[in-house]
Amino acid sequence: MTEAIIDTIIDSVKLLPFLFLTYLLMEYLEDRMTEKTKKILKDSGKTGPLWGALLGMVPQCGFSAAASNLYTGRIITMGTLLAIYLSTSDEMLPILISEAVSPILIIKILFIKVAIGMTVGFLIDIIYEQVLKKNREEPDIHHFCEHEHCHCGEGIMKPAIRHTLQIFFFILLISLCLNLIIEFMGTDVLANFILNKPIIGEMLAGIIGLIPNCAASVVITQLYLDGILPFGTMMAGLLVSSGIGM
Repeated sequence: MTEAIIDTIIDSVKLLPFLFLTYLLMEYLEDRMTEKTKKILKDSGKTGPLWGALLGMVPQCGFSAAASNLYTGRIITMGTLLAIYLSTSDEMLPILISEAVSPILIIKILFIKVAIGMTVGFLIDIIYEQVLKKNREEPDIHHFCEHEHCHCGEGIMKPAIRHTLQIFFFILLISLCLNLIIEFMGTDVLANFILNKPIIGEMLAGIIGLIPNCAASVVITQLYLDGILPFGTMMAGLLVSSGIGM
């Protein structure tokens, strides 16, 4: 239990820089938002899934959390958000490296995740604009930053810090509950829950991967390295594992 609490605190503290920089950026954009800025942000969304999929390779839960906040303010498209979600590796990469896994296998896993993330991202944006005939929404950070309600005269630093702390404590609480559940259940129970269940096993791995916590990617990766999960089942879990982003 102590270990679960310590891990939760460490993982949550790692998110602080990402959360703060994201909220600081959004407060800045909201403060300086002009029609020209809106146009630049809207046009940049066309290649968003490409950069989102590549950025998702960085082994941090923070990028998916940052992406969720940017999508809330309509800074990035839904396709870019999903590209990041699908390609993000959470804690998978550090574990593979620490276990001296073959570099070829690591590159293979990362390539598959990036390729799927990028493809799905572009498809989602194309379907949204071409099939559904909907124009991309204008950047709308005002409702998110809430300057018009109570932040007048505060600048951008205080609201950014306040937002960061609010979300940080929420994430800390949720992560602690999830980590304690995983700690008490044990990886053996999770492994038996998935093992020897064709098709259903991949679905169950995907459900576990959806747990909004970096611990999900840790458990799935470790079970694969222990020879308990096959490659396909591991990929099913890791593809949907978007850390704190969800």
